[in-house]
Amino acid sequence: MLLFQRLSLRKESTVSKWALNAVVAILGLLLVACSSNKANTSKASAGSYSGSVYTVKRGDTLYRISRMTGSSVGELARLNGISAPYTLEIGQKIRVKGSSAKKKTAVAKTSKPRSSTSSNTSVAKVAAPPVGSRCWRWPTSGKIIEPFSSSDGGNKGIDIAGSRGQPIYASAAGTVVYVGDQLRGYGNLVMIKHSEDYITAYAHNDTTLVNNGQKVSAGQKIATMGSTGSDSVNLHFQIRYRATALDPLRYLPPQGSKPSC
Repeated sequence: MLLFQRLSLRKESTVSKWALNAVVAILGLLLVACSSNKANTSKASAGSYSGSVYTVKRGDTLYRISRMTGSSVGELARLNGISAPYTLEIGQKIRVKGSSAKKKTAVAKTSKPRSSTSSNTSVAKVAAPPVGSRCWRWPTSGKIIEPFSSSDGGNKGIDIAGSRGQPIYASAAGTVVYVGDQLRGYGNLVMIKHSEDYITAYAHNDTTLVNNGQKVSAGQKIATMGSTGSDSVNLHFQIRYRATALDPLRYLPPQGSKPSC
């Protein structure tokens, strides 16, 4: 997950290669389903898990299955020959090592770590930056139809309703590190890197107006609103700090106003 902190933007070709390979793989694990499949991520839609086989149901992702079965995402991908962006099919049988993974978890809970360094690495959580530490602008205007949720499987951004073709703006200055539609459920997606710590994501665009490696200024028009990968016209917007999703409403100024910082 720390790959977000180690992006190299020295050449446009490097950015393009990273965007097509690393971003797709990483976001396939980090970004959970947004408005188009939120209704399908409840416990009632969970796939069946029996022994060492898991049956995929609508709304499942490899990350979600790893959480449910106790297997790591890498292990699941390796066992089943699944490559990025980890696309799954309803009814697909996924081999897992649930029993061994659960056994390892039990041992970890009852044994003491060998050193404080290994313990801190395994349980460390990224603290959210203070409000006002960075200036953010609203990427577009409109009613919030789905707020942020920190729960497992929750919405890791906000969904803003609007009209098709409505302008979408860069929330802050930065460099475009991904433009594409390879991530199922997000449609036409744009990602912008801001310093070494922050990335913003703009999903469901109708048209995109920027390219990989392009530098953009705060408030620059980067796309138009649409419904690609969604069942309604809206913008799914995320702010991530060191790969951790933040609630954009905590950091954005009042809607309709410019940042005061």
